[in-house]
Amino acid sequence: MKKNRYLMCLLLSGLMLYYAVPRLHVAFEGEQGIFAISWLAFALMVIAGNLTGILYSPKKQVQKPQPRRVKKRSFH
Repeated sequence: MKKNRYLMCLLLSGLMLYYAVPRLHVAFEGEQGIFAISWLAFALMVIAGNLTGILYSPKKQVQKPQPRRVKKRSFH
């Protein structure tokens, strides 16, 4: 289930980058340039975090049913 969430977040962040990159101008000086660079840096961190979550999530292990333990009775 977590992989589905990571994949959805990854696709949404890719969509946001696809929409925002043509509108962000990194070459501008001042606040606009700083905002564009910081926005892109945070977007790349989000993508890296989601990729890390997808690639390094623990594998599901199949649990084997454990046999029931029989209590030993003593007749003293």
